[in-house]
Amino acid sequence: MSARKIIIDTDPGQDDAVAILLALAAPEEIEVLGITAVAGNVPLHLTERNARIVCELAGRHDMRVFAGCDAPLKRKLVTAEHVHGKTGLEGPVLPDPTMPLQDLHAVQFIIDTLRAEPEGSVTLCPLGPLTNIATALTEAPDIAPRVAEIVLMGGAYFEVGNITPTAEFNIYVDPEAAEIVFKSGISITAMPLDVTHKALVTAPRNDAFRALGTPVGSAVAQMTDFFERFDKEKYGSAGAPLHDPCVTAYLIRPDLFSGRHINVEIETRSDLTLGMTVADWWRVSGRPANATFMGDLDAEGFFTLLTERLARL
Repeated sequence: MSARKIIIDTDPGQDDAVAILLALAAPEEIEVLGITAVAGNVPLHLTERNARIVCELAGRHDMRVFAGCDAPLKRKLVTAEHVHGKTGLEGPVLPDPTMPLQDLHAVQFIIDTLRAEPEGSVTLCPLGPLTNIATALTEAPDIAPRVAEIVLMGGAYFEVGNITPTAEFNIYVDPEAAEIVFKSGISITAMPLDVTHKALVTAPRNDAFRALGTPVGSAVAQMTDFFERFDKEKYGSAGAPLHDPCVTAYLIRPDLFSGRHINVEIETRSDLTLGMTVADWWRVSGRPANATFMGDLDAEGFFTLLTERLARL
């Protein structure tokens, strides 16, 4: 079976970094065509820089990184330095990137790639706000039927919100973009907080990363050491949830996840619930299903996969 072609759309972020590393460590299953950066956890000039830093950490100086949208479609940018630190990759001390940023805008790269590759052969993997994806779909409606699938990290239902009482960060930052994506008719698999909060980096799991004895293992352990302080304080949890690696783990081992094909609508008008993913988990609305909304995870299998693959880098 040939590797699945993907574009990673990202706003690194420590957990984004681990998701990218996992994708680059799985060439049998995943062929990364390019990485597109978007403003989100930190501003765009840092997310594109961080994406290149992570590629170089993985030894992939050849990976193409493109800068995309620096603000949401209709709103001021909300960032998350309170979680990820001022650079977005706080924790390890990593060198500045030497590989170049591509000249082409990320949105144009997404459009060009989907038009050039065979229809139904490219999966889009957004790990941050959906601004780049929605802009591409708006500027080039012909690409929608060419997308094999969108596998994204975003939203919540039973876990409600992590940036407001009702909204998950990625969706909240650009709810209008999320609405475009969820109404696109493209097959969508969503990794909401309901499943990502089960991917907790406990002390033994982080020790396993550190015990790899490699620059990648050490960097990942230091990232999660930094990242977990926020979640431990906020949720009283045993460690930090690795949200975004759930996307790439699903591409490699979909059997680790379970969920339901349901209707998901995005709230874009209410001040109280702006950015909420209204997930019809119990199928009571009568609205047609438009996304597979994951709800559970084999956490031990997830961390075994992650540790084994990171050891390759």
